[in-house]
Amino acid sequence: MSVKVLSVIMLVIFFIIMIGVGIRTRKKARSVAGFVLGSRQVGPWITAFAFGTSYFSAVIFVGYAGQFGWNFGLASTWAGLGNAFIGSLLAWNILGRRTRIMTQHLDAKTMPDFFGKRFESVPMKVTASVIVFIFLIPYTASLYNGLSSLFGLVFDIPYWVVIALMAVLTGFYVVFGGYMATAINDFIQGIIMLFGICAVIGAVLVANGGLVSSMQKLSEVEAEGWNGGAFTSFLGPDPLALLFVVLLTSLGTWGLPQMVNKFYAIKSEDDIHKGTIISTFFALVVAGGCYFLGGFGRLYGDKIAYQSDGVTPLFDTIIPSMLSTMPAIVIAIVIVLVLSASMSTLSSLVLTSSSTFTLDVIQPASGNKLNEFKQVRIMRIFILFFILVSAVIAVVKDAHPEFTFIAQMMGVSWGALAGAFLAPFLYGLYWKGVSRAACYTCFVWGCGLMIVQMIVSFAAIDVTAWGPVLGYIFASSVRSGVIAMVGSLIIVPLVSVFTARQEKKSLDDMFSCYDVRVSVARTEALD
Repeated sequence: MSVKVLSVIMLVIFFIIMIGVGIRTRKKARSVAGFVLGSRQVGPWITAFAFGTSYFSAVIFVGYAGQFGWNFGLASTWAGLGNAFIGSLLAWNILGRRTRIMTQHLDAKTMPDFFGKRFESVPMKVTASVIVFIFLIPYTASLYNGLSSLFGLVFDIPYWVVIALMAVLTGFYVVFGGYMATAINDFIQGIIMLFGICAVIGAVLVANGGLVSSMQKLSEVEAEGWNGGAFTSFLGPDPLALLFVVLLTSLGTWGLPQMVNKFYAIKSEDDIHKGTIISTFFALVVAGGCYFLGGFGRLYGDKIAYQSDGVTPLFDTIIPSMLSTMPAIVIAIVIVLVLSASMSTLSSLVLTSSSTFTLDVIQPASGNKLNEFKQVRIMRIFILFFILVSAVIAVVKDAHPEFTFIAQMMGVSWGALAGAFLAPFLYGLYWKGVSRAACYTCFVWGCGLMIVQMIVSFAAIDVTAWGPVLGYIFASSVRSGVIAMVGSLIIVPLVSVFTARQEKKSLDDMFSCYDVRVSVARTEALD
């Protein structure tokens, strides 16, 4: 059976399942809580897979795996391990329970809603909503990256058709079923990703004579300043740059609205324990596997495309080039895998954007006069709007490669959101002493730093004249993004010490949710 026929069969089955889930879950999406949070009754497997599939998109599989694998070799696997143990295991343990308890106590449905109620400030809620709105759209548009080159391996169709199919299908099941449709489809898509990445790694290693032979070939690839073995070494040719990558892609999830929102919906304490294990395993396989696969990219240096300088590769072509010689079944699996990864993240992002804008901007602006039916209807309209905008941006970007503004904006989205929200959210869950001024300072810090980075990248400014420290930081959005996050963890407590706190009575009431006594089985506690 040819690759095209096999791919079409698998895609048709995939589409039917996604649409069926959307129709099946439509009855659970009639209320705001049902549409946005699945009525906070989502089990551990679905929540864990929703967390993981929102985390890892085609950007990871095609873009990051290819780029960081090329730069660091097999040491790029550390990014995958960081995603599993920092981005998943620690995130669930540190944020999971407290997020679920306090957001329910405050009746907060989105991250900006949490800021507004936790810090008793409607302007803060609106400000956070605007930040989400601005920086999630280019992030959403980036999810289409990589689809063009992969579908080009099999189908002779225009790229805009691929984008339209993905947008229409995602919009259909999210609009119909809301969070539950997204979460259940994420679970199905997650299973495809788990098996798919294992199949691809096995095929690539077999094509290069097995693991030992592949590593031997990779060790012979030369790197500047190395006599050999740079790309099979423990920390790779540039350990400091690798550390920045690990921190950005791992710690950043703690401040992303579409990731943290998964903790709002989980059902019980036992589900949090199970979800932690499942999510960590998922990240270990998918993220670890993606970066491990990308580490062998230099073995295909004669097959990939390069930029005009003839030295720097087009990173989005590395993974597709590795797959071009694979068996038909592997290519078909990867087509569905990448589509699954992109759609799962796209659905999470547009649901987050639409719910945030509706509940945190439009509803307050209307004087809180919109009933639940109208709120859900407006969210559905905005879901279609965000999907349409992201699809148009992706089509324009593909038709005009010289139009790089959006591409530059994508690189700073993650750093801006995490830099603005990570510290206020984390400290807000644990510490009564966080002040409103500290949160606003952090918003300005995170967004401001990454806007400077965007200007530097867009205008191609030579930052070497800024001095060795600033020149190093702003030479890459990865480094400036990490500085934004780490700096925010220092800024919030520092500013809070010198600025006014909230009233003790309201704080005590907010944090009283953690002191409620519950009965547990003897297996959970001796006393």
